[in-house]
Amino acid sequence: MSDIIQLLPDHVANQIAAGEVVQRPASVVKELLENSIDAGASSIKLILKDAGKTLIQVIDNGKGMSITDARLSFERHATSKIRSAEDLFQLHTKGFRGEALASIAAIAHVEMKTKLENEELGTHIKIEGSKVTYQEAIATPTGTSLSVKNLFYNIPARRNFLKSDTVETRHIIDEFQRVSLAHPEIAFSLHHNNNEVYRLNENNLRKRVVEIFGSKMNEKLVPIEEATEMMSITGFVAKPTYAKKKRGEQFFFVNDRFVKSPYLNHAVVSAFDGLLEQGSHPSYFLYLKVPTKSIDINIHPTKTEVKFDDEKALYAILRATIKHSLGQYSIAPVLDFNRDSTLDTPYDFSKKPSTASVPKITVDPTFNPFKKESQKSSGYISKQDVGSWESLYVTTEEKQEHETLFEGEKEAQANKTLQIQRKYLLSSIKSGVVLIHQSLAHQRVLYEDFLETITVKEVNSQQLLFPITISFSSAEIETIYSLKSDLESVGFLFDEFTKDAVTIKGTPPSISESKITIVLEELLENVNLDVPDTDFNPFDQMAKSFAKTLSIKTGTSLTQKEQENLVNNLFSCKEPSISPNGRAIFKTLTLKEVDHLFGS
Repeated sequence: MSDIIQLLPDHVANQIAAGEVVQRPASVVKELLENSIDAGASSIKLILKDAGKTLIQVIDNGKGMSITDARLSFERHATSKIRSAEDLFQLHTKGFRGEALASIAAIAHVEMKTKLENEELGTHIKIEGSKVTYQEAIATPTGTSLSVKNLFYNIPARRNFLKSDTVETRHIIDEFQRVSLAHPEIAFSLHHNNNEVYRLNENNLRKRVVEIFGSKMNEKLVPIEEATEMMSITGFVAKPTYAKKKRGEQFFFVNDRFVKSPYLNHAVVSAFDGLLEQGSHPSYFLYLKVPTKSIDINIHPTKTEVKFDDEKALYAILRATIKHSLGQYSIAPVLDFNRDSTLDTPYDFSKKPSTASVPKITVDPTFNPFKKESQKSSGYISKQDVGSWESLYVTTEEKQEHETLFEGEKEAQANKTLQIQRKYLLSSIKSGVVLIHQSLAHQRVLYEDFLETITVKEVNSQQLLFPITISFSSAEIETIYSLKSDLESVGFLFDEFTKDAVTIKGTPPSISESKITIVLEELLENVNLDVPDTDFNPFDQMAKSFAKTLSIKTGTSLTQKEQENLVNNLFSCKEPSISPNGRAIFKTLTLKEVDHLFGS
């Protein structure tokens, strides 16, 4: 029997390794940016074309490489950081696996220009599919410029799995933000399709956060700082009033490396206990410094997961530190059990002795308790008077509730729908009753109406009397700009885009001027939420966002006519039973099921 086990050719092994290291353009961006940081760069420029599918170029002013190092950097397991296995637990740099450039070169056209500071000429290398096709000396600035073109050109199946440019750009921006937040002392810039998305100057941490997420972020931040023998913590958390319904700006850095840690995230959330609305998530930018021997980051190919020696202690320290800061900045209540402020002597009394003034008593000498008023002279108390007396013991809210219930009962006798708790509609049908969630029902109606407007009807715009300028972060502006043509096709008219604002001069007729900002913010959140694992359909996403933002909300009181119109419009929809986001809109109870509730 012939032997069946054989060594893989290098180019095949590199392609397999590329599957672990390079999952999408953002993976390449992460590796190249980290290499530039490790090279000691103080300025790094990232250039993209077509969300990195056509070009990813990183230019830095680091120390550069010699001719030999330039060639070796593309070999598997070539690294300048590891000499022995023990070095894995003494890491202060980013890349250390020695597979990144080899993996990238196996699935793309790569071009490198690099030069050492004390050399007159640098090295120019071109590689296609792991094969060096060109190498010459070149005049080039100190540092390294590395271009990755036509990613996955020789693995079409992998290229076909890439998402839309909007989604892939969002992934790249995520990586860019993580790296630039970890190193505020380095200047970064990002250009996409010849548009400057970010220009970040060398700065302190607070200014770097504000540069990335917009000037509004400055007022939201609460400083965090603590130092113990086990670890030190610096950074910021956002005030509870600015918490988001979706997980947004949540960043953990351990020894200047972005990491994901559900355990530590739980510590942060628990520190906000009692300060957040249900379903809200705090924003935070937290930097932990721990001894390198106490962590293991060599547990995942992307190096974003981390294992700590003593997680419970870290949890307790982190939670206590954040609670303390929230209290210190009067965000959370601070309790002092040693004194009762209600017993304090007023300031004026403590400074000068004085006596309290004697209160004056006034008497009405004409008052006669036995004299009856004319309307009660007969000794009879009217029903109207009793009602007035009893009303003193009924709160205004209860009174309104009684009146609403009474009116609802009267309407139910004459009509087929009844609003319950300003949240549900109860409608009578032949077989029993149907309970309808009013907000989800309206979402379905608006969703199908928007889709019909986008795909079938002629799009109209309402011109604004005065254009509106709305501030966003650079990343959000980039996302809106990438959706510009889609937004215009549903009725938006844009006047101007800048790095941190967009000016709008027209909107779809269904969106009022006061709702424009809310609609766009909701759209951005939903786009980001859909990034991880679904195909992005801009029209469908916009229709869902608009429907959710503009729909009537729980707590909205509807007239009888509005209730009937909503029910009729719902059951005229193509999919009346499911909301745009997949939730059940109504539940039906047959007469038999109702009888069963009463044991009959």
